[in-house]
Amino acid sequence: MEKFRFRFRKIGAVCLGMLLLAGVLEGCGKEGAVSGGGKEVVLNEVAHSIFYAPMYVAIEEGYFEEEGIELTLVTGFGADKTMTAVLTGEADIGFMGSESTIYTYAGGTQDYVVNFAQLTQRAGNFLVARQPIESFSWKMLIGKDVLGGRAGGMPEMVFEYILEKNGIDPGEVNIDQSIDFGSTAAAFLGGQGEFTVEFEPHATSLEQQGEGYVVASLGEDSGYVPYTAFSAKKSYLKENKETVQAFTNALQKGMDFVQSHTPEEIAKAIAPQFAETDLETLTAIVKRYYDQDTWKENLIFEQSSFDLLQNILQDAKVLEERVPYEELVDSSFAEEAAK
Repeated sequence: MEKFRFRFRKIGAVCLGMLLLAGVLEGCGKEGAVSGGGKEVVLNEVAHSIFYAPMYVAIEEGYFEEEGIELTLVTGFGADKTMTAVLTGEADIGFMGSESTIYTYAGGTQDYVVNFAQLTQRAGNFLVARQPIESFSWKMLIGKDVLGGRAGGMPEMVFEYILEKNGIDPGEVNIDQSIDFGSTAAAFLGGQGEFTVEFEPHATSLEQQGEGYVVASLGEDSGYVPYTAFSAKKSYLKENKETVQAFTNALQKGMDFVQSHTPEEIAKAIAPQFAETDLETLTAIVKRYYDQDTWKENLIFEQSSFDLLQNILQDAKVLEERVPYEELVDSSFAEEAAK
């Protein structure tokens, strides 16, 4: 495999080291949670979020069972952890930002991880201010303190991509990238930052508490971005084609559901996955994602989307040479499911 030169800005030895160590150890782990083409599947998701509603619809509506899949869902709490789980065989399939597959490919992993189904087509986070702003402009962030995301992760890179689209050098904004994923809302409540970039339900929660106000959608302002996708080691895809196809078929049914049902109906379907969130709040969050056209009609990860992802990585200065779409995306399963 041809090596590609990367420059990582603040990604850090810990994140990259975990991924490369996982690649070294992959031969020591099991090939997957189940071998021999069985239909038990361990899925590691980067986070448990309403943003990923079609997947939870597929779970709660029984679509995986219909396809003969016995699914075990594990939350990784970070793309680096999810990728490590896939590479070491703790999980069969990972659900995360596809930038992680590019990082591991560039790191020289032989049995690298391939994307086979794209779920979201817009960013799922929102800019929250301490006070309501009727006519927000991204230029208002110049010189301000903003709680951002992990360097090298999609949330932070999309945020910087938006800034640059609006003629702003990210260096003109005081972006705090030191806070762990999922902890920025608590830090904001504690007085840190003038703005914070938040996923749901944290954005809505801050609004409900009167401690923050959504002033912009990163999903709307960044345009269509291949934000999250399902991926597995190339060996797993080769050895478990029927299982991967059944898994993808179930996901497509979930995608069909959200395209043909109202936010209220979608919220009711996924409510068991978010028992801590009341139905009214859940519906409001689903509607926010629904209205910005968050979810694709199908799961096909098209080359144009992959090219856009690499544009974002290059703008963030973490990618120097582009990687081949044909190596890191296998659209055959999604194409079959969409028939």
